[in-house]
Amino acid sequence: MNTETIFRFITFLVLGAAFVISIYFRSRAEREGGRMKTNEGNRLVLVLRLLGLLTILPLFGYLIYPDWVAWARFPVPIWLRWLAAAVALSLIPVLYWIFASIGNNISPTQATRQGHQLVTHGPYRWVRHPLYTAGFVMAIALVLLTGLWWCAIAMILPLAILLVFRTPIEEARLIETFGDEYRAYMKRTGRFIPKFL
Repeated sequence: MNTETIFRFITFLVLGAAFVISIYFRSRAEREGGRMKTNEGNRLVLVLRLLGLLTILPLFGYLIYPDWVAWARFPVPIWLRWLAAAVALSLIPVLYWIFASIGNNISPTQATRQGHQLVTHGPYRWVRHPLYTAGFVMAIALVLLTGLWWCAIAMILPLAILLVFRTPIEEARLIETFGDEYRAYMKRTGRFIPKFL
């Protein structure tokens, strides 16, 4: 088995595990988590999912037959690809921990669910948006692991822009829902990385 085959297998394992974890917890939240308070953001979610499909098509091409996406490859040192593989694999249990911690409060938009609870345990004890942080790091790891510049443009850049604009709106909704409790939570936690001071 050559190195590229190993990288393809790791990519398949990471993508498969991330999809299974996400689909499981999101579908459970839809069944048990209560209705969304508003329908705001549903169109954006649909557009983002369609764009996400376009983003991952080269990844599927890489998994099936790497020559199909040779046009979208860039050279990455082998040591950096191994490091990216280790990071991506280590994020699988982190993703499970994040989803298990947020439970039925997960939502596809910045709106909250009826009966939404403020989650301050697990990784949420230190970071207000650990799922965004993990997703961003996962995207970087997958780009380096596969060497697909297409994914860098189609995943990392839009994700960064989305987080810059979506996060303040989401936090405003959480302040509306939880008031001073959320404001106090904001003071003691970091938005995307833990506060060190």
